[in-house]
Amino acid sequence: MTNNQVEFADVIPLLACADIAAEHDFLVSVLGLASAGIERAPDGTVVHAEVRAGERRVWLHRKDDATGLIPPGPEGPSGGGIVIHVANVDLHYARVRAAGAGILYEPVDQDYGQREYGVRDPEGHQWWIATPISAPA
Repeated sequence: MTNNQVEFADVIPLLACADIAAEHDFLVSVLGLASAGIERAPDGTVVHAEVRAGERRVWLHRKDDATGLIPPGPEGPSGGGIVIHVANVDLHYARVRAAGAGILYEPVDQDYGQREYGVRDPEGHQWWIATPISAPA
């Protein structure tokens, strides 16, 4: 490592959610991510949750209007999203479509070397589910 480089240990996406429990349940039951727990305040209010795709974590955080940490909403614009690689994108797509999720587009082979489809979760975050198929053109 040179003086200008920083050694990073991890990157954890954080998604703002109006309803953390519902978002967690969608990501687990529909997209197939693994639950890593839901944290509640003493009054039972959900304050945080975590899901995993393999060894990768995604944190679900309560929305905070004061700091601008808000979910995009079901129809709102999104400034980004999350890409997840799966073994078989077509099988995954069939599962998600059967669950009635908000499909953005059906699986398609992309010039950049993956077959992918897009889905929007109930909070409005965009997910791209993909299987690498070749080196980018």
